[in-house]
Parts: sequence; C-alpha cells; structure tokens
Amino acid sequence: MKIDVLTLFPRMFEGPMGESIIGKAVEKNLLEINVSNFRDHSDNKHQSVDDYPYGGGAGMLLKVQPIYDNLRKIEEASPETKKRVILLDPAGKQFDQKMAEEFSAEEHLVFICGHYEGYDERIRSLVTDEVSLGDYVMTGGELGAMVMIDATVRLLPDVLGNKLSAQTDSHSTGLLEHPQYTRPAEFNGMNVPEVLTNGNHKLIAEWQLKESLRRTYLRRPDMLETLELDDEMKKLLAEIIEEEKSASK
Repeated sequence: MKIDVLTLFPRMFEGPMGESIIGKAVEKNLLEINVSNFRDHSDNKHQSVDDYPYGGGAGMLLKVQPIYDNLRKIEEASPETKKRVILLDPAGKQFDQKMAEEFSAEEHLVFICGHYEGYDERIRSLVTDEVSLGDYVMTGGELGAMVMIDATVRLLPDVLGNKLSAQTDSHSTGLLEHPQYTRPAEFNGMNVPEVLTNGNHKLIAEWQLKESLRRTYLRRPDMLETLELDDEMKKLLAEIIEEEKSASK
C-alpha cells in the first residue's frame, strides 16, 4: 500500500509514522508513506495557502490551488495507482472499523489535513471521501489522519504477526473483545477463570463468546442493535441478562 499525506505540518508525522506497527510495515516494504507540505505548492511569493471567504465570515479558508497542485504532483508520480483521496473534515462521515477495513483494501490512500476555519468548497470536488474522527473539533487534521492510518495499516496482510489478531479485535467481530489473561494464574488473590486453564477448546470458545457478549451488553448495548445474533448467541445473551439482573439485586 502507498499512503500520501498533505499537511502544513509534516514534522508531526516524523515520529509516529516510523514507530511500532507502521514502522515495521515500512521496514517490510508492505507500506510506503510520503508526507508533503502543500504550502510548497502555493503560487504566490508569500506561500500563503489561506484567504478570507467571499461574502464575509469568521476565520480563513484553505485555498483550492495549492491542494490541487499537490494532488496533481502525486498523480504524476504514481499514475498507475487508483487513489482514494480522503479529506479530514468535522462534517464528514464518522470513521469506524468498517471504514478502516475498506481503506485497507485500497492500493493508494491520500489524506488531506485541513487547518483554519475550513476549505474552499471546490476542494471537495477533488476528493473521494470526507471523513471525521468524531463529533468534536480539533486544531487540524493531522492527528485524525494518524489515527486512521494506524487503524488501516494494521489490517494489511502480514503486518500483524498473528493473522487472527485483526480478525478478532473489538469492533471487527461486531462485539467487544472478551477478557484476556496471562501468567501467573493467580496474583494477589485474583485468579484466571478456570475454564481458560483446562485445555478444553470447545468450552474456552463458548466462554469467550459469552464474555464478549456480556462486555458488549454492559458497555456498548448499541452495538447489539445492529448485530445479527444466531441461536447460540441469543441463548447466551438471555443467560447474561438474567445473570446481571440477579447480580444487581
């Protein structure tokens, strides 16, 4: 996969993009990341990239020309790849795990990180997606782009050491992940559930499913509203509801 980032603050990406899973993906040649400062593409001597909005209004808007020229240069450098161009925008569709999975299937992603009050509306005609990290406003799109890149890159084949890790993550299965434990089996009077130590894989799988359902029911019941439950999951969920009612008495 190839990723390009358009930003006014390229140094923000120097550390995070070279560490952990992303850094390892780059080392394995599974990922190429290029960060460019679209101020370098400004067509005026002051290298300004913003201006006052027509009709008045608070703040400044990013101009279309520098971003257009930066995108054109990326296209000229990689004309063979189909690009998905993502505009970081508070008004965009909210980013989630499903979107990360969609992005991970692309060959070339381009992230545009905004600043100031907003964008010249014509910039939107240059992109394929307008995406928001959440219902809050940040000073710029850089941190949002880093989060989306991290969530996407870890889904690429061979990036994670264990192929099942991404498949069983919270949100990938539609449920929150079940509780997990490691050695020692007992610590300060806190014990690992016995079912996990008995070697019975069928019982372990049943326990994990039930506890995933329980955690989702208690913490994110909204996720269950859109999840299609099979008969086993319905039975386990009914048990969980009764157990939690009894525990709360």
